[in-house]
Amino acid sequence: MVRQPTLHGSQQADDDRDLRPQRLNEMVGQREVFQRLEIAVDAARKRGEPLGHILFDGPPGLGKTTFATCIPHELGVSLQIASGAALAAPKDLIPYLTNAEEGSVLFVDEIHRLPKTVEEFLYPAMEDFRIDLILGEGVNARTLNMNLKPFTLIGATTRTGLLSAPLRDRFQMREHLDFYTIAELSEIVCRNADKLNVAIDDDAAQHIAHRSRGTPRVANNRLRWVRDYVTSKADGRITQNLAIDALKMQGIDRLGLDGQDRKYLETIERVFQGGPVGVEAVAHTMNTATDTLIDEVEPFLLRSELVIRTPRGRKLTAAGYQHLGVAPPPPAGTAEAEAQSKLFES
Repeated sequence: MVRQPTLHGSQQADDDRDLRPQRLNEMVGQREVFQRLEIAVDAARKRGEPLGHILFDGPPGLGKTTFATCIPHELGVSLQIASGAALAAPKDLIPYLTNAEEGSVLFVDEIHRLPKTVEEFLYPAMEDFRIDLILGEGVNARTLNMNLKPFTLIGATTRTGLLSAPLRDRFQMREHLDFYTIAELSEIVCRNADKLNVAIDDDAAQHIAHRSRGTPRVANNRLRWVRDYVTSKADGRITQNLAIDALKMQGIDRLGLDGQDRKYLETIERVFQGGPVGVEAVAHTMNTATDTLIDEVEPFLLRSELVIRTPRGRKLTAAGYQHLGVAPPPPAGTAEAEAQSKLFES
């Protein structure tokens, strides 16, 4: 089946450059999270009260920001967006809090990066909708208690463990976002292909979904690249063969691994005989920053069970060897293993 794009006006086409859903009912996947949020939003709307504070956590690209921006649209209230890394001191947070309208939403992305002083400044704002300002210095200093309009704080984090317990406990709802299924990603690809005004076959959408690591953001990036490829190399319609060729040119294999992922696996297999090996040694061998491997490369490889972490370091699994197309080393203690060890030492 070929999905033909819907024709959009020029203004609509400009708006559709952002592929994120605008309402909760447009969200694909995360159905349990959606159902709980739908009830909370509906109850708050019926009572005429601000929605309780919400914390979203999960790996990057799964929809934390999308949920946070959809909620104000459902409530019909304004939205302010801040980054935890940019709020270095309480004074940086004051304009957001004082400008918050009745029932509005303040979204803080990467909230785990808030300094301790800013966290503590937030506590009375979240609980009692007030802040305490200190005016002056020394013996002339005085405290000004300022009341705030009731608002909703929505936090998003990729590292929940870095949040302090007092801050976590002040969120009435804590929602964890998990990875998407192939069917859900395929539906996202088809919807966004329509927004991008490009026709796509169902099997091509499924092919892109298979190579998107269970992550909508990755699927959107893959889709944009395939769209560029078919626009340049073909008639602009995405077929399965064209999708295969486009992703092959980008170095994306059947599991969604890119060149850097495979280089990581090949380094452990070729240089370190499959491990175990410390991540620092792998990073130095690859001439790559250790943080890049830990934050960008390893999470998907660990989830795909191609690599495991042991007390002695990283080690390839049988699936990892199979994906590289090489045979795993013989079990330790066998004559073949001892022969290989002597050969390596020589």
